[in-house]
Amino acid sequence: MKSKRHLPSSWINLLGALAVVLCIGTASAQEKAADYRLAPGDAIRIQVFQNPDLTLETRVPETGSISYPLVGAVAVGGLTISQAEQKVAAALRAGGYVEKPQVNIALQQVRGNQVSVLGQVNHPGRFPLETFNVRVTEVLALAGGIADTGAASVTLVGTRSGSPFRKEIDMDALFGSSSGADDLVVQAGDTLYVRRAPVYYIYGEVQKPGSYRIERGMTVQQALAQGGGLTPRGTERKLRVERKDPQGKTVSIQPKPVDLVQADDVLYVRESLF
Repeated sequence: MKSKRHLPSSWINLLGALAVVLCIGTASAQEKAADYRLAPGDAIRIQVFQNPDLTLETRVPETGSISYPLVGAVAVGGLTISQAEQKVAAALRAGGYVEKPQVNIALQQVRGNQVSVLGQVNHPGRFPLETFNVRVTEVLALAGGIADTGAASVTLVGTRSGSPFRKEIDMDALFGSSSGADDLVVQAGDTLYVRRAPVYYIYGEVQKPGSYRIERGMTVQQALAQGGGLTPRGTERKLRVERKDPQGKTVSIQPKPVDLVQADDVLYVRESLF
């Protein structure tokens, strides 16, 4: 008789952990599907247990009302999947077509309740909102996050209570705060825009001339360091900054090492005479 082989305890623990993760993931997906509200453009499949003739594949129109066999127009727009199932079942029961209808609605394709992400993100586009509690950070994650050229702030534009809504969100402050109050819940039709990060330019006697992103609180000395520092011929004593004044006129100033760099500054490091 062959002896039974037993899995090592470490394998059993691992399989148990995987089972827990799968259960949590399935429960989370089911919870999201239950929270989702049908919107115009969504493709759905309606089935009634033991009544194959009542199976219907359709899209939710702009009016929100679908045309269902026997009962006619049924308003499902804005309802959760469960609420829509109950409404179809109630219509069948009220019409005397099915005594105890068991209705199942499957969401086949999401076209409604979308949010747009534009600007300096890795994957700009339109993304569906599967639930009504999706936040700004989650939408940015769907778009691949902010690109290297993106600023550390996000503009949220949409409509709230019938009025135009606009909010500037400082992402550095958001992640530096424990409350996360600015991680707002987005709504259908919202647009997130990430503008290009401000840059400065450096040329002359520096190791790596070119354009560079301005980090928050960056000083002139830090800007020079980002450009690789001065060449052996360069001198900070003759450093000049060309900057636009409030009237848009370009002025030339001699900055201090601790002065802050401003957007579109042009730093020029001159050659030492000795």
